[in-house]
Amino acid sequence: MFVLVVYDVSTKDKEGARRLRRVAKTCEDYGIRVQNSVFECLINLTHWTEFKNLLLSEVNLEEDSLRFYFLDEDNHRRTEHHGCKEPLDTSDTLLF
Repeated sequence: MFVLVVYDVSTKDKEGARRLRRVAKTCEDYGIRVQNSVFECLINLTHWTEFKNLLLSEVNLEEDSLRFYFLDEDNHRRTEHHGCKEPLDTSDTLLF
């Protein structure tokens, strides 16, 4: 499945800054950063469940926001991109 992960972590204190680093690191382990707090993830269901649970364990839902946008292959192909950091090419071999 193709999932767009978007987050906003409050950094008004040191704990928030630590949460932000942990969330970013977790996302880097499962996807490709396309903007500061936006990741494209091509992931199977088993890894998705693991990834989602890790992210939910890192954020403070009272202060932070975490969004998942599920895109099917047809919609991914229709994504428009402008600027640097070319979009993830899902037709090619992916190495993590």
